[in-house]
Amino acid sequence: MSLRQITVLGECVADAFAAPASTSNELALRVLPGGGPANTAVSLARLGTPARFLARLSGDVFGRLFRAHLEASGVDLSDAVPAAEPSTLAVAELDAMGQAVFSFHAQNTADWQWTAEELDRVDLSGTACLHTGSLALVREPGAAAVEDFLASAAPHATISIDPNVRPLLVHPDVYRARLAHWCALADVLRLSEDDLELLLPGTPPEQACDLWHAAGARLVVITRGADGALASLDGDRVQVPAVATTVADTVGAGDSFTAGLLHHLGARGLLGGRLTGLRLDDVTRACRFAARVAALTCSVAGPNPPWRSQLGRSATADLV
Repeated sequence: MSLRQITVLGECVADAFAAPASTSNELALRVLPGGGPANTAVSLARLGTPARFLARLSGDVFGRLFRAHLEASGVDLSDAVPAAEPSTLAVAELDAMGQAVFSFHAQNTADWQWTAEELDRVDLSGTACLHTGSLALVREPGAAAVEDFLASAAPHATISIDPNVRPLLVHPDVYRARLAHWCALADVLRLSEDDLELLLPGTPPEQACDLWHAAGARLVVITRGADGALASLDGDRVQVPAVATTVADTVGAGDSFTAGLLHHLGARGLLGGRLTGLRLDDVTRACRFAARVAALTCSVAGPNPPWRSQLGRSATADLV
């Protein structure tokens, strides 16, 4: 099986989790490399897809951690930009269900400083799919350059977007104002039910899918945690159940789902254009595979997606 490259653009974030401290008047933090796009790139590479990550990597201690983590997972960093600015830091608290609540330290950090000149140097001729989203599409000053980059890539590559709304950093109104434009660019829109509630409060998922199809997105997938996922291809829909697992936390689960979805579609030769050959059966199989990848991510602490060898024969048999 020969897979074409998927390019991911976006941020790396240092996810800091509280850890046991030696005294009661101090806080120890365990720092793991994260950030939605970075997690997706890592998951793709571990699944066996050639994954290139377009990032602006700081030279600080966190940036060096990011680089080592990405390279150890097999991610291609040949087009990553060495950045003078500091890395973005997110401090996470986990609730009783393993859901993370983040506070961000992201002012003037490396991730948001994209320029047209930096992106103009990127060769996408070997890329089947370009995936981005999260804060790269809404944080200034780089957001406009990223949108222009997507528009230039769309004639040659499948475009995948995960809004990954972060209301503590950017008001949801900013996402709402741009979402129709993103759908006009995107072939795949993957988002969580939390994103849906922030973007279209009170809107039934099926109605939201139809709105986004009308704006241009052919495939919309809404992940719903333990309730599985709703996938809609041009209005034809399927519900895919979640895979049962013991949850350590849910950090990175949505990013891993996206990676599993794109990996499976790429393995079947369905990426590289406007998804014209895609059928609902293809979507169903891809979402089932993605649910398995997400479940394994939830079973371990932090954004630590599985390697292909950990999936087992049943999960990978459909890729052959």
